[in-house]
Amino acid sequence: MTHSGAEFSGRLVLDTSAYSHFRAGDGRVLDLIAAAEVVFLPTIVLGELEAGFTLGRRDLENRTLLAEFLTEPFVSTLPVTPMVARQYGRLFSELRRAGTPIPINDIWIAATTLDCGGHLLSFDGDFKMITALDCTVLRPTGETG
Repeated sequence: MTHSGAEFSGRLVLDTSAYSHFRAGDGRVLDLIAAAEVVFLPTIVLGELEAGFTLGRRDLENRTLLAEFLTEPFVSTLPVTPMVARQYGRLFSELRRAGTPIPINDIWIAATTLDCGGHLLSFDGDFKMITALDCTVLRPTGETG
């Protein structure tokens, strides 16, 4: 589940899949959010959510739920800063050299997580390619193997 040796610091970063599972009521995600001191959503995740909302059938409802979540006192957004960009460049290069490229947005999310010293929660196994990343990759409920 956790693929790095670092302990969960209380700074939980949600990727798009984790936010979606949170909204669907996944108990594992709810428990980790409840245990966190602070929950972060990278701006890249906000962009992915906006795209999904626009393409989906419940645009207004989803935007309202996200806006409510973002007003919680324990929730913050993470911007892309010059330090995040530096992390991105390093990760992109390392992954390319290793022959293990992953989607660009995932590299940005990982770079943001590394920059804030957070623990990423995801359902996306691509993040396992980033050895420096402190993360938990969950399987969807009912999935085995």
